Amino acid sequence: MQPANLSKKQKIKTINMKQSIFSVFIIASLFNCTNHAIAQGYKLTKTFHVASPGGWDYISVNTKSNKLYLSHGTQVNILDKATGDSIGIIPNTTGVHGIAFDNDLGKGYTSNGRINNVTVFDLATDKIITQVATGENPDAIFYDAYSKKIITCNGRSKDLTVIDAATDKVVATIPVGGKPETAVSDKAGKVFVNIEDKNEIVAIDINKYEVIAHWSLNGGESPTGLEIDVKTKRLFAGCEKQLVVMDATNGKVVTTLPIGDGCDGVAFDNNTKLILTSNGAAATMTVIKEYGANDFKVIENAVTKKGARTICVDETTHKAYLPTADYEPQAAGQTGRPKMINGSFQVIVMEK
Repeated sequence: MQPANLSKKQKIKTINMKQSIFSVFIIASLFNCTNHAIAQGYKLTKTFHVASPGGWDYISVNTKSNKLYLSHGTQVNILDKATGDSIGIIPNTTGVHGIAFDNDLGKGYTSNGRINNVTVFDLATDKIITQVATGENPDAIFYDAYSKKIITCNGRSKDLTVIDAATDKVVATIPVGGKPETAVSDKAGKVFVNIEDKNEIVAIDINKYEVIAHWSLNGGESPTGLEIDVKTKRLFAGCEKQLVVMDATNGKVVTTLPIGDGCDGVAFDNNTKLILTSNGAAATMTVIKEYGANDFKVIENAVTKKGARTICVDETTHKAYLPTADYEPQAAGQTGRPKMINGSFQVIVMEK
């Protein structure tokens, strides 16, 4: 209540002062809420231990069956994505790198880098159906729902192998002019692939099986993980200590954002519009928000574990899964990747 003897000017001044104080309070509250939201970001909540020996590369989640598939030395380990319980293996996948799924046909595919082929298996029974020869050292593998093809990135022969998922026959080999690392589709006839040793992205017409463009990453080095937002037509390339965002229609770099060291994987959650990079050397997961086609911001660098360099995200639960292991301590001055402790292979679960 205001004193009755205040002048009109004094009353207005008092009202304005109260409004200013209220505005400051609101801004402060919003600031605290924002800080709290960031503080309550991704945390390591679970660790799934897998006792068998061997190294690893990519990890994939099949939301249709609630299963995690882990590349692991000479086999693929299959885990329940909620509990981490072991529920099967795909054997004889020597040097396996990646796992892809065609859920419509009920088939899974693994890229076996050391034996230059793809294993085709039944998603319901895990039984092997056949093996398909590829180029040399097939690395990443994915299913293109547009063309209904399985595509492998062959690091040593510097090409892509295209397999018809209906027949499990090779229908094309596409030279890409460098070491292909990871490929994605715009679901409209184009496939994009990181070329690690050329620092570029190659665009491919999947209908004609031919390269149509070479796009420089403009300073982005050694691209590994690659993802795409088909709605905004943006490519997300994980490079040395930075994420490069590229326009998938013309190859122009939209922006670059800082990420942790040792990134070998990128994941994208279409529902939350979050881009996640797995930074194995830094033991972090950089979280980047896509606010619009030209608006990106680093939200946090969540703590993971050393060696957690590849990643997948479950778009139904928004959990991220990263394979890693425990390592022997390095001597002073020792460089290179530390030695893995036998039997310590694991998958960490990151969630909000």
